[in-house]
Amino acid sequence: MTTATIIGLDLAKNVFHAHGASEAGAVVFRKKLSRSQVLPFLSEQPKCIVAMEACATAHGWAREIERLGHSPRLIPPQYVKPYVKRQKNDMADAEAIAEAGSRPTMRFVEPKPEDQQISAMAYRTRQMFIGQRTQTINALRSHLAEHGVIAATNMCGLKKLSAMIEDETVSMPCKVRELAHVYVDHIAQLTAQIAEMTGEMREMAKKSAVVKRLQTVPGVGLQTAMAVETFAPDPGCFSRQLRTSPPTPNASGVGYKGLYSM
Repeated sequence: MTTATIIGLDLAKNVFHAHGASEAGAVVFRKKLSRSQVLPFLSEQPKCIVAMEACATAHGWAREIERLGHSPRLIPPQYVKPYVKRQKNDMADAEAIAEAGSRPTMRFVEPKPEDQQISAMAYRTRQMFIGQRTQTINALRSHLAEHGVIAATNMCGLKKLSAMIEDETVSMPCKVRELAHVYVDHIAQLTAQIAEMTGEMREMAKKSAVVKRLQTVPGVGLQTAMAVETFAPDPGCFSRQLRTSPPTPNASGVGYKGLYSM
């Protein structure tokens, strides 16, 4: 019986589609699987390549599939699209993923380890809280400005607004003052949460040799160094090596000045 050497797996929330192909490209099976059936089904298959589109959930699936002994391959979605045939559907997508994954020149995405995804979540959560705080401050300033209470846009202006909200001699409707307290309390909560997460980030940076080394680069601070370590893939996954010698001049004898004119 012909066995599948590559399985194209179309990821979804609940219903997955798997397309198994032999080394010669022949169809071995087409399966429609529920979420709970995916890993048991793959555990029954001979060790092979399991190709998926690189998306938000692909890295977690790649780790689980690798534990089963298979070789996960994550493909950028734009590299899969040319292999999709007519009448696009989930099963056709799974077949296209298998076809793209079997190409010898295909480029793959390095699966992220769980620790890196945890760091990414912490970093993005902190950035989200900063954005929410800015949004809340701007909303408070706008609402109070409609009632003649004005302050600057910086943090000193926020302190001034808070003082005026507490000052009973400042004229504003009671309901406005009550709602303004809600805004101020929310801003304080966000500020405390951001400060806590920043402290945790600093502690993590002290233990990371990569972050310490990145901060020696002029203009690179803690946030940039943490972002590079969190989101940049391992350089070892790239096949090309850094060029250490000048490029060979072209046929006219003129070198590629653009590469070294900086």
